[in-house]
Amino acid sequence: QVQLVESGGGSVQPGGSLRLSCAASGNTATINCMAWFRQAPGKEREGVAMINHSVMSTFYGDSVKGRFTISLNKSRNTAYLQMNTLKPEDTAMYYCAARLWGACSFKDEVYNAWGQGTQVTVSS
Repeated sequence: QVQLVESGGGSVQPGGSLRLSCAASGNTATINCMAWFRQAPGKEREGVAMINHSVMSTFYGDSVKGRFTISLNKSRNTAYLQMNTLKPEDTAMYYCAARLWGACSFKDEVYNAWGQGTQVTVSS
């Protein structure tokens, strides 16, 4: 099993930055992909970014391309989401997810482990 713990959320003004962290523990050797999803009130969960553990390839949702960067520190089993030029529409609960033995995908149902979420609020 894999456990995930997110941190780094908070409140920020439009145009500001935040960095989210997702620390993985347990059987981390089985993780093939880590991803960030977000869900705003009244909206469906949306894939934000994902990174493949072996080749470190990254993928982004259209709404965050050029503003968000996902990275991975394998030695610390921690994934990061650097969020720049934040907009009010980025306000959501952000979740970290891990997929074991499978390719990266923005289909949330394929992920095997989820964190508890961290709130990001962008407001003036």
